[in-house]
Amino acid sequence: MFRVKTMNKIAQAGLDELPADSFQVGPELEHYEGVLVRSASLHDVAFPPELRAIARAGAGVNNIPIDKCTQQGIVVFNTPGANANAVKELVVAALLYSSRDIFGGSQWVNNRVLEGVDVTTVVEKGKSAFAGPEIQGKTLGIIGLGAIGAKVANAAVALGMKVIGYDPFLTVHAALLLDSHVQHTTQLEDVFRTSDYITLHLPYNKETANTVNAAAIDLMKDGVRIINFARGGLVEDDAIIPALESGKVARYVTDFPNNRLAQTRNVICTPHLGASTPESEENCAVMAADEIKDYLVNGNITNSVNLPAVSMPRSGVCRVCIIHRNVHSVLAGIAASFGELGINVENMTNKSRGEYAYTMVDIDAPVGDDVRAKLNAMEPVIRVRIV
Repeated sequence: MFRVKTMNKIAQAGLDELPADSFQVGPELEHYEGVLVRSASLHDVAFPPELRAIARAGAGVNNIPIDKCTQQGIVVFNTPGANANAVKELVVAALLYSSRDIFGGSQWVNNRVLEGVDVTTVVEKGKSAFAGPEIQGKTLGIIGLGAIGAKVANAAVALGMKVIGYDPFLTVHAALLLDSHVQHTTQLEDVFRTSDYITLHLPYNKETANTVNAAAIDLMKDGVRIINFARGGLVEDDAIIPALESGKVARYVTDFPNNRLAQTRNVICTPHLGASTPESEENCAVMAADEIKDYLVNGNITNSVNLPAVSMPRSGVCRVCIIHRNVHSVLAGIAASFGELGINVENMTNKSRGEYAYTMVDIDAPVGDDVRAKLNAMEPVIRVRIV
């Protein structure tokens, strides 16, 4: 029986992926092998020694201590693409309401009513204050062409926009998903200089923090509109606020509000609504549950943010899963360990990711603590599981 702790409310469709005859699931567990989480912060959580995997029902993993998990041999999963359509739809809406002052116009109507004015007598005169440009024919710059960015790009082309996308790590699979009219660049400055609208779709980390800063804004067109449904730290507040006040940036739409931004003119803040649809929550929950189930039951890794993707059909009687540092001769040492114990290896696979690697070995007989102890004695080995 595997135990999986839920750190947030998880959609029932995801919980249904973990059958009750094999999994105990709930928020009150003190000892557990797996974690399902959405937005709850795990940075100050003391993990039990038996924890094997954390699955984030969403794309961003800023709420999870990745380095700590890797050092302890805990696999961290996310669910790329599961919420892509939900975010895409909101970005398309943001393109429109960043151009046409829909919110301002609506508030103006409501205020006239509260003042006792017959709105029908003033709308024609008042509407000019809320005019804005059409998006058709304008250039949209997309920073990040992953699952969400690609969908936004294709939708913008369908709306008649010119699209330029920056992604230095664009995969062949991602490129095949893009409309042929999308221009791809590996120079971020191309996006800054040519775009009427800019939308960000990249992870937040040390390299991407403050991607939109004062120097970047200086390169942009006057009156540019910036949309951020990725992560708040991608746009530097100390740069965007004066640019809004001067008119260099016409509008900033962000899904990551704070008090400074909320009180700045021409900022539209929403309360992290990007993936807040029932469809998205179900998609993320199902994908996260499937990932953690496949890892705990079979040792397979898919969509991990800290270890390589490794999957292998089951063969033999027993499977040994080894997380280890990616160093010279470790594979030879693993194979030698089985040989010294007189154990025949039926199948074996290994992949690395940076400083770490993952090896799965299928063998033709049951094994016990002697195998685990021998492998754990190898200096590069971080964790051994027998499934």
